[in-house]
Amino acid sequence: MDNKKYLDTFRLLTQHGVSRIGGSLSAMKAKIIVTPKKAVVDPQGKTVQNALEHMGYRGIKAVHVGKYLEIELAGADKETARKQVDDACHKILSNPVIEDYRFEIE
Repeated sequence: MDNKKYLDTFRLLTQHGVSRIGGSLSAMKAKIIVTPKKAVVDPQGKTVQNALEHMGYRGIKAVHVGKYLEIELAGADKETARKQVDDACHKILSNPVIEDYRFEIE
């Protein structure tokens, strides 16, 4: 992700009340997993799979390499937070053409 995309993500999340304030943790946390779609060739996953096989690990059918993010949420009820995180995932944190995402809010 380039610097412009990071800045855009930060702006979007802070506009919607997603932040870490004064070093203290907020009440909720979103845990987000972004992975390549099954139909998309994953060269990074294939490289990891080949390396594992080369190291003697057998029976590995496929490897998919993705991203894991944790976002601390402030000042929103759970349903509002869920909508905001889903919107951020769809617009900025993933590429919906080639990636799937899922998340949970704690």
